[in-house]
Amino acid sequence: MRRLTAACSVILAITLLLTGCGDDKTPGGGAPPSDKVTYVTAFGAVGRDAFAWVAQEKGYFRDAGIDVTIQLGAATGENLKILAAGKAQFANLDLTGAWILAGKGEYRDVRAIAAIHQQTLVSIISLEGGGVTKPADLQGRKVGAATGSVNQLLFPAYAKLAAVDPTEVTWVNAPPAQLPALLAGGRVDALSTFLIGAKGLSKAAGGKPTVVLPYSQYLPELFGNGIVAPLSITRDNPDLARRFRDAALKGLQYTLEHPEEAAQIMKKAQPAADITAAVGEITLMAPYVKPSGVIDRQRVATALTTLEKNELIPPGLTPDAVVDFALAPAS
Repeated sequence: MRRLTAACSVILAITLLLTGCGDDKTPGGGAPPSDKVTYVTAFGAVGRDAFAWVAQEKGYFRDAGIDVTIQLGAATGENLKILAAGKAQFANLDLTGAWILAGKGEYRDVRAIAAIHQQTLVSIISLEGGGVTKPADLQGRKVGAATGSVNQLLFPAYAKLAAVDPTEVTWVNAPPAQLPALLAGGRVDALSTFLIGAKGLSKAAGGKPTVVLPYSQYLPELFGNGIVAPLSITRDNPDLARRFRDAALKGLQYTLEHPEEAAQIMKKAQPAADITAAVGEITLMAPYVKPSGVIDRQRVATALTTLEKNELIPPGLTPDAVVDFALAPAS
């Protein structure tokens, strides 16, 4: 009897041990996330940023062993402040804007690890009938832009090449979410924002058609948005950077293939998001995206040279000072 009791006790102990081990598994069967990070979107909750919520909803971050908190961003300068303060580990922002600031000696400890948009999407967008149909029409006008965004940082080069006197343009700064109302309400004559936002701006203005003047007409060499991280991640924890990069890019691929579902996923997480505008952004940005996130070294060098030639940065900024090529996809 004692032997039987002892045997049962052993079996019970083994069963409890196995059951306990099972408790450390996630519903999907993988290990629970071991790394907690905060990621900052580029521009609030809009189509261009939907891939982050897709990566979260589909479990791509979880499968990579990462517990991600998604925080709404507010353009390049503001996002860099958050990274510099150590309040986030990854961010999506305009690479050209970040490199202009780096050339000026600001936020030099940040590196790009993937490109989302292979070309700058910064544009001037106005409503038809508003008097802005070409760059020269901007003189004497009010132009709205997100506070701390790449739009104003890059405008001097655009203005120079488009024969516009930048001193004749009045800038009106506002949080990203307030920009559509500025244009729709006639408080500005145009916005400087991403061209993929044109459909959303048209909807906010009651369906009025838009006029889009892309900066890329004069500055085709420049990159758009990309994923960046501070040196404390890229240098000191490259494995985490790789896992985050791959999970985010998997979300990007799915978003491009399923724009409607991606918009719905973002809406679920952010009820204020506009599905129609989000689908429009995802669709319009597709031609500018390589889901692999590739960052070509020579293209980066060319982009930096363009910024130098247009006196936006002094000479000396190198590709390795702004991109971690050991982490950035090469193809």
